[in-house]
Amino acid sequence: MERFDIAIIGAGPAGVSAAITGKIRRKNILLIGREEASSKLGRAKHVGNYPGFPALTGDELNEKYLEHLKSLNIKITPANVKAVYGMGDYFKLDCADGEYEASSVIIATGSEQMKAMQNEKKFLGNGVSYCATCDGNFFKGKTVAAICESEEHEDDVEFLSSVCGCVHYFPLFESSLSAGNIVVHKGQPPIAVNGTEYVTGVSFRNGETIPVDGVFIIKNAAADTLLAGLETKDGYIVVDHEMNTNIPGCFAAGDCTGDPRQIAKAVGEGNTAVISAIQYISTLKK
Repeated sequence: MERFDIAIIGAGPAGVSAAITGKIRRKNILLIGREEASSKLGRAKHVGNYPGFPALTGDELNEKYLEHLKSLNIKITPANVKAVYGMGDYFKLDCADGEYEASSVIIATGSEQMKAMQNEKKFLGNGVSYCATCDGNFFKGKTVAAICESEEHEDDVEFLSSVCGCVHYFPLFESSLSAGNIVVHKGQPPIAVNGTEYVTGVSFRNGETIPVDGVFIIKNAAADTLLAGLETKDGYIVVDHEMNTNIPGCFAAGDCTGDPRQIAKAVGEGNTAVISAIQYISTLKK
């Protein structure tokens, strides 16, 4: 298996910045993310505080990122990272479509939109799942709820519709997804998971409930579940000025490290993180 020098998880401003500098420094880079770069950035109607671009939309900035990557022959690998494992002098990335290895890792996954639902952790493994591919077949012909954080994960919802009898779908964005057995609910998603030993339904702020056999919470991997032992505070990854995490060889950049959640800050942190990763790799060769 090919071992990359640096695996970058996330193709937003921080990840793109890291990939560009890493490539210029002649490192073997694995950039994982959406092929369209950042879906969150793409929804921005106006980017007003990015130096040199006073009147740019998010889509236009995304296009410039993609052009820059293409000019350096950097490809975005559209893998879905489920977990990262420290293996001593390298890391293993467990993805839905296989595994990758890298000497160092930069986490640039952005920040989560979803807050944990009431009883979510209680029923994890007993009706609550974070992986449609892993657990969808357990709900063949049954009714499930699917709460999806971003458009890039809607293929998981489509997969559930091919397996389950009915999918109550709660997108946290403007979605055009439709299928015969997908019931799209716009507005507020459920706030709690109901059940005793196993999931029996979901409930809403207004007191209404929907009976379901399972709940799929489809979101970008949370920092504290992506890599065991990673130090976080208030949901953000703890880093120092060089973007080091508490795990040697693992770095973080962008919104996942906390406020201010700004493009310029993410770009700077991505650049710093990859330089620190390059310095770390050099110590492995001694």
